[in-house]
Amino acid sequence: MFYTEIKGQPKKNKEKHDDYETPEKAWDSILHLLPKDKIIYEPFYLTGNSGRYLKSKGLNIIHESVDFYTNEFKYDMILSNPPYGDCKSLFKKLKEIDKPFMLLLPSMKVHTQYISRFFKDEKLQIAIPRKRIHFIKYVDGFPVEGWVNGTSFDCVWFCYKMNLPRDILFLER
Repeated sequence: MFYTEIKGQPKKNKEKHDDYETPEKAWDSILHLLPKDKIIYEPFYLTGNSGRYLKSKGLNIIHESVDFYTNEFKYDMILSNPPYGDCKSLFKKLKEIDKPFMLLLPSMKVHTQYISRFFKDEKLQIAIPRKRIHFIKYVDGFPVEGWVNGTSFDCVWFCYKMNLPRDILFLER
């Protein structure tokens, strides 16, 4: 995907990168909500660090570098910080799968037509982190040197069929 031309400026041949790694603190804030007796699929691989970290916390995680949209893994729920570039396709697939999920996404996604269309008759829940999450930027599989942790937007956990104690849950960690 490439940046589009801005009127009055020359075309930029600059590739857009949508690779941001979730810091361990973000995973830690929801560990108490995750089932230890279920198989959890973390479909978006990047470096594999999220899967390794979640396994180290005693969770049964499937985390392999394969296409989420075509794999045939057997699992009970999905947990991820997916790429934000094509959430419409992601939510369409999630609706087809109809399994519990927790996805870390920008809070503004709640206003999108695709979420309301796919889940208007379903019970979505939101878990709100205590603080803004600052992601680690990657380009071509490597962390960006000198990257300043300063994410400019807030994220929340979009939850489906997770049976959280409240529909809007404020995380304490």
